[in-house]
Amino acid sequence: MSDVRIAHIGGPTTLIEIGGWRLLTDPTFDPPGRTYPFGWGTSSRKLTGPALAATDLPPIDAILLSHDHHGDNLDTTGRTLLQAADAVITTPAAARRLGGDARGLTPWQTTRLHAPDRPTIDITATPARHGPPLSRPLTGQVTGFALKWEGQRHGALWISGDTVLYDGVRQVARRMQVGTALLHLGGVRFPVTGPIRYTMTAAHAVELCRLLLPVTAIPVHYEGWHHFREGRGAIEDELARAPADIRNRFRWLPTGTPTEIST
Repeated sequence: MSDVRIAHIGGPTTLIEIGGWRLLTDPTFDPPGRTYPFGWGTSSRKLTGPALAATDLPPIDAILLSHDHHGDNLDTTGRTLLQAADAVITTPAAARRLGGDARGLTPWQTTRLHAPDRPTIDITATPARHGPPLSRPLTGQVTGFALKWEGQRHGALWISGDTVLYDGVRQVARRMQVGTALLHLGGVRFPVTGPIRYTMTAAHAVELCRLLLPVTAIPVHYEGWHHFREGRGAIEDELARAPADIRNRFRWLPTGTPTEIST
């Protein structure tokens, strides 16, 4: 089993279907219009709603939560989904705040999804830093996820989480083969902190893909919020300047529609 289906629901939120498993990333299902505080004088307004309503989702086996403390990765409606999922996999800090059976992983720690008649999925936490050097005490813990299962032809399915490009992310390219990369982009910044970025820009995505060489790179986390400063147009402009070997690896998913991805 090597093919999966991924539906981009909006922002960072995707529904990933793997051999009978249904995994949801960073659930955000609130309607647009609300402003969410992020701390330290930062906030953002949600501009568009999800392509699928929470009530339209199938039963979810696991939620992969890069972090719990920002509303653009876990909003009010998204929180209602946590208890219905069989597993919530996230950072140690988020697991402590959420309680229950949430599994907190440190970088390079692995947990496993196992069930009869389904492929066993190993989920490894990967490094992420939601801002410039020394920002972690302010921006909090964040994680990415690498998913591996038997039958993959091209390598792991990797979800970057909200992160800038730094050595921790480059370790992913050094330590594993990545077949499909879901890249949280948007070049996030806020007026109060000026030019400082809190997620990757399109230029960073191109640089990273030179290292990863994934078969497929899928942009997410680039639309729907005021603090996302690089939308699809800006990303496409950057890709147009990239070498064809890198540019042709990128794939845009239609929002709300499950799309088959060869892994």
